[in-house]
Amino acid sequence: MGRTYIVEETVGQYLSNINLEGKSFVSGLLIGQCSSQKDYVILATRTPPKEEQNENLKPTKAKLDTLDEEWATEHASQVSRMLPGGLVVLGIFIITTLELADDFQNALRRLIFSVEKSMNRKRLWSVSEEEVSERVILHICSSTKKLSCRTYDVRDPKSSSRPADWKYQNRVSTSWLSLECTIHVNIHIPLSATSVSYTLEKNTKSGLTRWAKQIDSGVYLINGQVKGEDCDLLEGQKKSRGNTQATAHSFDVRVLTQLLLNSDHRSTATVQICSGSVNLRGNVKCRAYIHSNRPKVKDAVQAVKRDILNTVADRCEILFEDLLLNEIPEKKNYELPQRVFVPLPGSAVMLCDYKFGDESAEEIRDHFSEMLDREIQIEDLEIAEEVNTACMTSSLKSEVSLTDTGDEQPEQPNTTTIGMKIQQNIGAIAALTLAVLAAGISFHYFSD
Repeated sequence: MGRTYIVEETVGQYLSNINLEGKSFVSGLLIGQCSSQKDYVILATRTPPKEEQNENLKPTKAKLDTLDEEWATEHASQVSRMLPGGLVVLGIFIITTLELADDFQNALRRLIFSVEKSMNRKRLWSVSEEEVSERVILHICSSTKKLSCRTYDVRDPKSSSRPADWKYQNRVSTSWLSLECTIHVNIHIPLSATSVSYTLEKNTKSGLTRWAKQIDSGVYLINGQVKGEDCDLLEGQKKSRGNTQATAHSFDVRVLTQLLLNSDHRSTATVQICSGSVNLRGNVKCRAYIHSNRPKVKDAVQAVKRDILNTVADRCEILFEDLLLNEIPEKKNYELPQRVFVPLPGSAVMLCDYKFGDESAEEIRDHFSEMLDREIQIEDLEIAEEVNTACMTSSLKSEVSLTDTGDEQPEQPNTTTIGMKIQQNIGAIAALTLAVLAAGISFHYFSD
């Protein structure tokens, strides 16, 4: 038997309201949450057309094989940044005319694997063997309104499609559980001077990967308590009676990371010649959501962990993109993006985005509209953190960094914002800029 997808009714309304407007097809993303028994779909969003397509007033009858895989994958990558912990891109949908109904499977199969590959490249965490690896393709015929729902195992490049059940349900995520966490970040990343080809983004990802292991091995307190992995998250929670609309539960999560090494753990120190260093410091606001159908503690903790890792990595990626694409002149202080949350109507879930201090609320609203095809109200925007700053200073001498491979956590500074300090000599910065431009790196700074 194939997987079952429990789908919010508003998703069905959204899909039925999509007008092809003379196009041969419209495609987009399906967003929700996986569980061992079934998957939940709470949002669908069409892939925005390219600018040149917008300017083309006379639509063309393109074949589905011309589906822009790169553009659709980039959309999925951008949308993934806007998802809090617990939410993922579950798959894709496509709406076609009747004559294209038999001609879509190969192009969509390539796309679903391309999207998953793009997601894997930027992750600081690994998918476990027990996790659901099936992703869904939903096909809708615009003439007959017939649905075809099939899944592929994205771990197996040779996997064939399997049929799946697509069931609409009202108020799927109105009673989902939220987990909130503020974690202090203090990451020191040396920039190697001995490897010319080891660029800033590779150094940064390497440093974040080491830090990710510390987050993964931390102890997570839920409402001040340590609970067993297989315990029910709602165990001990009071249930409301006589109220058909369940009240959403919110949990406070605190992370305890390892400070001291035990006697059995041998730590070694190495001397590394560095051209500079990157320091990430401050407090990060994290949120995760999980379904209320007998959720396990381990699933809740996993959702929080991944939100912590994703939001830190995404901020670094966004900053690098901004510095490169906008050709910002060298200066001492740079600004890191703030995290902004916005509610999803009819749901307990909040989506997120990132903004720099010079970006207006209208720009954030427009970005939500473009990426998620949803109109939001400016007054609903919730800025979760204070303005973050990045300080860049030049050094004429190379720095020698003593790196403790035991990952001992440094002393926490008294700061309420996220700071990023890059100490690098001027020659190394110039060489890096030329290398990046020559390599033609665009959006995917953490790509292999």
